Amino acid sequence: MDPMLLLLSLFFGLSVIFIFIGLAIPSGPTREQERLQTYGSRPRTLTELEMSQPFSDRVLQPLVRGTSGFFSRFTPKQNVEEMKRKIELAGNPNNWTAADFLGVRGLGVIITAILVGVPMLVLRIPWPQTLLFTAIAAFLGFYLPMFWLSSKIRQRQHDIQKALPDALDLLTICTEAGQGFDAAMAKVAEKWDNELSHAFARANAEVRLGKIRREALRDMANRADVPNLTNFIAAVIQADQLGVSMAKVLRIQSEQMRVKRRQHAEELAAKAPVKMMFPLVFLIFPSIMIVLLGPAVLIFTTGGGFGVK
Repeated sequence: MDPMLLLLSLFFGLSVIFIFIGLAIPSGPTREQERLQTYGSRPRTLTELEMSQPFSDRVLQPLVRGTSGFFSRFTPKQNVEEMKRKIELAGNPNNWTAADFLGVRGLGVIITAILVGVPMLVLRIPWPQTLLFTAIAAFLGFYLPMFWLSSKIRQRQHDIQKALPDALDLLTICTEAGQGFDAAMAKVAEKWDNELSHAFARANAEVRLGKIRREALRDMANRADVPNLTNFIAAVIQADQLGVSMAKVLRIQSEQMRVKRRQHAEELAAKAPVKMMFPLVFLIFPSIMIVLLGPAVLIFTTGGGFGVK
């Protein structure tokens, strides 16, 4: 075949493919089309507006609120306050209140009881066993959200502890450059996106709304419950009350925080051999013994190790 004809055929085939690809790619609406869609389309009905919302807003939130109203009647006020405290320590996940979290726990009881009880009824398992396993499932469904909340609290405290030395360095640099402590907190909230920066942003917003700065800082420390952050806030409040240079206090706190982080890393490194002992003894050593002594054991069990032929 002529090479030129082959090239022309290949070029024509690629051109057709590219044309179809270009036609298949959806093009965005023009400005005129957007205006026509905005002003020329009919207003959406209430059903369409409701269906456009996420599934969690349409279904899960009403269920949570319904169960929260039921369980709130039987929950002591002290337990509600304790739960509110834990939600604050977790950083208010999903913007839940204590009543909402009670609803989540109640919904967990209902879902786990249904998931366990209905299959056991279908399989015609005796009533005592069905009631027992359904009660155990309901108990787990009630306490699993608390385990999740406790893990969120630990993760948030770990994140704050990890970000604190770098935040103190930035606070020190900003105050030594001539900025006030409020402006330095705003800079920390602007530069990072973590739990500590969110805490500084909230404290700074409370100060702008008229709250006394030392009260806003104390509330921030109480919402975190991290010892190093609490000690830092206490030093800042004391320096503010006594008129001590804030930059000097922040420099000392930053150096101490670096030393504490290094000591914590050394402590974790010292614990590593002890933690590695259990997987070594129960997982790695048995496999090594099987690989090394397995052939010898087979030889002796078959009589080959004693010279028997």
